[in-house]
Amino acid sequence: MHLRNWLLITALAGIGFGQISCDNRQQGKESKAVASEKMPKITFAEKGIYDFGALTEGDTVEHTFAFTNTGEFPLIINNITASCGCTTPEWPHEPVAPGAKSSVRVRFNSRGKSGEQSKTITIFANTEPAMTDLHFKAIVNPKADSVKNS
Repeated sequence: MHLRNWLLITALAGIGFGQISCDNRQQGKESKAVASEKMPKITFAEKGIYDFGALTEGDTVEHTFAFTNTGEFPLIINNITASCGCTTPEWPHEPVAPGAKSSVRVRFNSRGKSGEQSKTITIFANTEPAMTDLHFKAIVNPKADSVKNS
């Protein structure tokens, strides 16, 4: 009889600990959701694809993508990559405070390009999600002298 009571108490204790660990897991999920809401957020002033329009081969153009940190912690851009060596991004290397504005400047060199161009710039930061893409496009027309020589 003693053994039976002891087994019952042990089983109930095991179930109780299982319930506590499930509760901890739920609390962890809730904490992560709250923290995610407070994470730095990079919010750009313009949406969609920036259009440089028609360019002549060899032109270099640039555009500044303005953004605001709409999160509750400082935003840190770790790196920015471009889909092509013809695109050069510049970004703030110091943290952007919550509510502060900053920008990413993108320079596109059309030398050696022709026709429709569509490029992507990927921002790696301490945001949720960790990667944000910017896009631009242009139509690169041949130089006038290269058309005559053809």
